Amino acid sequence: MGVLAEKAVANHKKKYNCAQAVACAFCDKLGRDEKEVFEVMEAFGLGMGSMGTCGAVSAMAAVVGMVESDGALDAPKTKKDSYKAMKALTEKFKEKNQSIICKELKGIETKKILRSCDGCVQDAAEILEEYLAQK
Repeated sequence: MGVLAEKAVANHKKKYNCAQAVACAFCDKLGRDEKEVFEVMEAFGLGMGSMGTCGAVSAMAAVVGMVESDGALDAPKTKKDSYKAMKALTEKFKEKNQSIICKELKGIETKKILRSCDGCVQDAAEILEEYLAQK
């Protein structure tokens, strides 16, 4: 497990939800304020509070945005790069875990747990570490 993935899992064992755990693990590397990222990512936990898209996957999107965006509101290339990267990362997460939906990962309806929250946090952070290594 990479250093940032270890940090993400450690964050999750503290007061961080899945989204916060992953996104905040990358703050130092990306030069972002951890308190601010923690606040922004709060409502993405528990699958956006409704067991929709996994919080760890949502955090991957936030990190991709922080990496790919140049801050220009009218930069279509940047947006396309973000979308392309996120599609690839989401596919990797889904290959590992069979879903990106929180309630499916937790087995809420099927009673079959596909992946623990710590596992989702680890997988998302590892996928992001691999992505950043290629940048």
